[in-house]
Amino acid sequence: MSDSWNTDTGEAVYRSRDAVKNLMIKVRLERVTSTAALSQHLQQQVLSQQDSGDIEMETLNSQGFTGDNEEELVIGWQEKLFSQYEMELFQNEAACQTPLDRQYHTEVTALNKTKGRRNRRIFTYTDHDRYTNCLPFHQLHCTDLLTTNKSAPSFLAERMASVRHRRQERRTMDSNIPKSKIVNFEPTEEFLRSSHVVNNAMQTMHIMGDLGSAGRLGQTENECLLLTIKTDGNGVLIVKPDFNDGKEPYRILTDGEKKDVWRLTVENISTAMKSEDKEREQNMYKDLYVRHKEYLNSLVGQDFEMPPAGILRYLMNGEIVSAKGFEYDNLYIHFFMELPNNWSSLPFQSHSGVTQTCRTKTLGKDNVAFFSYPFSFEAFYMSEKESEDTVLQWPVLYFKVLSLDTWQRYRTEGYGYLLFPAMPGKHTVTCHTWRPLQTGTVSALRRFFIGGSPELEDHSYVRIPGTFKGERLSRFGFCTETTGSVTFNLHCIQQSRAFVDATMLKKRRQQVFDQLGGFSQQGAVCSILEAFQRARRKMQDARESLPRDLINTTSHHQIESSA
Repeated sequence: MSDSWNTDTGEAVYRSRDAVKNLMIKVRLERVTSTAALSQHLQQQVLSQQDSGDIEMETLNSQGFTGDNEEELVIGWQEKLFSQYEMELFQNEAACQTPLDRQYHTEVTALNKTKGRRNRRIFTYTDHDRYTNCLPFHQLHCTDLLTTNKSAPSFLAERMASVRHRRQERRTMDSNIPKSKIVNFEPTEEFLRSSHVVNNAMQTMHIMGDLGSAGRLGQTENECLLLTIKTDGNGVLIVKPDFNDGKEPYRILTDGEKKDVWRLTVENISTAMKSEDKEREQNMYKDLYVRHKEYLNSLVGQDFEMPPAGILRYLMNGEIVSAKGFEYDNLYIHFFMELPNNWSSLPFQSHSGVTQTCRTKTLGKDNVAFFSYPFSFEAFYMSEKESEDTVLQWPVLYFKVLSLDTWQRYRTEGYGYLLFPAMPGKHTVTCHTWRPLQTGTVSALRRFFIGGSPELEDHSYVRIPGTFKGERLSRFGFCTETTGSVTFNLHCIQQSRAFVDATMLKKRRQQVFDQLGGFSQQGAVCSILEAFQRARRKMQDARESLPRDLINTTSHHQIESSA
């Protein structure tokens, strides 16, 4: 009997590109008791004395203990091996409730008519078995494998053990709506602690062992979890405990009166791929990747989608991040875009939007409402021949912050605007807001009790309206109140054919300068061009300073000489 045991019963993670259906595991379960050890010891002594003419003790032959004390099976992935309890359960057709149970009834009936099942103590629970989801937690994770350092399962592990079973219980029979609340607006600490689970889509298989005595097989209290195998669709394989691979076997101690000791050995005997098959598979993967890359290139194309000549394309992907500093709760934002002259957009482009209603959260001294509302806008600018003093006008985003409480009281919290950035890239902009203020007690009481407040008839009045044709806009006598601020995240892209052509011309000029001999030749050529420009300007100045009669006489002589 072995005195050394493998005490490392933790799980091992493997990664494989091979299909999990090719996994083959050899499980060996052997009883290590005093009776079995004495039988083996006496048999060895008897066999050693056969040559001397002694009588062999047939009654102590270990063949009588092989079927009960030792079993070795080769099990494939999701291979179903029935236990004695399942054989007795599925024999009765009345106990079958699901299509899987009826399928097991057919298989059990076929096994009873033939030579029977090939296993005795070792059996399996596959991913589709109801026992895989409904087994007690101690039976799934406390496998009675003795280790030197016993560790209690964490709270998260306990919750994960029953997460799949809990999801099945939430399904109602008469409708698809779960009885529990989908969104909990006021979660407690206990709710957060109990709901902190991770539910990944994984397939599970359990290899079990019936450790009861020879006459008590089929009792659920004698079932023990020997091995757990989990896998996902990404080639990750989790085995608990790990394969022995030449290490000492695992030790299992039963809880009965006899305290039987069992020896467990787990080996991976999956057939390795041949070198020719492995090379063929790698070539197939390379061919598949190349075809997929060509397919993606065909969808994207080789060239950028360029706007027509003389048109600037402006694309902005924005996000309304948060709003803070406003008086009331349950905020939402209404916004729209205004395009100046020479700007246009696509016909299906939306120019306005409304965020969701967001409840504020106290952070420090401010009440902050986090919207995280994304929006996108695309516009085109058609350049015209204008003077150098003309300034390019960019589109403007006007927004209005409002509040709406449970009594349907509607209030205007603030107005603001955002000018589209002139430079491409990422920008984080915070816009401060204000709202019209009507003096007097009646207006304040109306706003508090029934809602309602002064509003702007034209939202562009927040800035200088585009329809204003005067020189100076006067707001004398208009009362406002500073309210809060709204934060935006903007990702801007500008695209123009003229910009690309200028870039290509610059690269071409650099190539010519490099062919002339580097930066020294480049400086020499530039100095020659500058000297030529200075000489030309001097000649023009000298020609303008000459009298008109002399210029006309000189040109007349040149015409005669040419004739």
